[in-house]
Amino acid sequence: MLTFLRPSAKRAVVLLCAGLLAGVWGCRSASGPCPAVTLTVTPNPITVSQSATQLFTATAMDFKGRIVATSVTWSVVAGGGTINASSGLFTAGTVNGTYTNTIQATGSGLTAYATVTVVGGGGALASITVTPNPATVVVNGTQQFVATGRDAGNHVVAITPAWSVVASGGAINGSGSFTAGAVPGTFSNTVRATSGGISGYATVIVTAVEPPATLGAAGTFSILAGSTVTNTGATTTIVGNVGVSPGTAITGIPAGQPTGGSIHAGDPTAAAAQTALTTAYNDLAGRACGTNLTSQDLGGMTLAPGVYCFNSSAGLTGTLTLTGQGNANAVFVIQIGSTLTTASSSAVNLIGGAVAGNVYWQIGSSATLGTGTAFRGNIVALQSITLNSGASLVGRALARNGAVTLDTNAVTLP
Repeated sequence: MLTFLRPSAKRAVVLLCAGLLAGVWGCRSASGPCPAVTLTVTPNPITVSQSATQLFTATAMDFKGRIVATSVTWSVVAGGGTINASSGLFTAGTVNGTYTNTIQATGSGLTAYATVTVVGGGGALASITVTPNPATVVVNGTQQFVATGRDAGNHVVAITPAWSVVASGGAINGSGSFTAGAVPGTFSNTVRATSGGISGYATVIVTAVEPPATLGAAGTFSILAGSTVTNTGATTTIVGNVGVSPGTAITGIPAGQPTGGSIHAGDPTAAAAQTALTTAYNDLAGRACGTNLTSQDLGGMTLAPGVYCFNSSAGLTGTLTLTGQGNANAVFVIQIGSTLTTASSSAVNLIGGAVAGNVYWQIGSSATLGTGTAFRGNIVALQSITLNSGASLVGRALARNGAVTLDTNAVTLP
């Protein structure tokens, strides 16, 4: 049988196809990933013992196979247990069976599923795995550990472990929350979880707290440039001083801005701030790198306090999370050999007591924040800093030699 579409229906189909093609092909030259086209839930399938827990994760990718940062909502749609809607932690019920496509993850307009088989109680406990292992914790910081029991067939067995610290490094409570001590070092197999005579272990690396950089006279400036400060957005808001030295040109700052500060165009105050900035830049650039992240995208990472470095350029696509691990004095230093570029709508998220004032981005060349980026920390750049339309910064944009360029931004001292 032949089916003919009315002209209006044909036009709708053509427009739909054209829209889809434009969405895919139009992003081929974009700096960040294209829109997500696939969503996958892992593990799938999985066998879980009655009343035991299993953490599910969802991964979104674009048509080029690149991971796209996304937030999903979890639900159980075909029985077998319950799941935390935000974290993906599933708790099996008490009725055995195979529950096909019961775990549902929804996000970025996509839906994916996983199948769960619930088995009765599992066999005898054979092993316990403690995660994370190893764990890096700043002195006096905290880290939550999780113990997973399994039988000889590798099926999850529900356990309520007893937690202890056996090789120093800190203390742990009955729920597995570890608090590091004041002495840095590597404490091998020090965290122990025990149930029914079976134990599992994890190693803890306790790191010293990095001292904050001394910004001195530059600390009161939210914007500081060497050549020029230029703003093209009528609604840009700035909290803190705005300055330039040895240049003198500051243009486009809206009336009434900045608040909580003033403009210093080539005056002695700006000159003193640039001198202090040079000292801070050299201090940050000279610190020993703790973890080298060269060629990795910062998006999707969760970083503990410490010094991280890139041999050349660095990029941020999606969300970078910095966790202070419960220490309000935690310091993060990200050393970047050349440029820092963030994709549109990227973000730096601070958790665990981390504060923007203790985050330092030492840039060997220039930094560019993409449209709509929500950034945190002090950008200390050798050359220039550009905030594209809608980008916001809780921190400082401090450029030693080049310009700071703004366009409809919100910049606030931390």
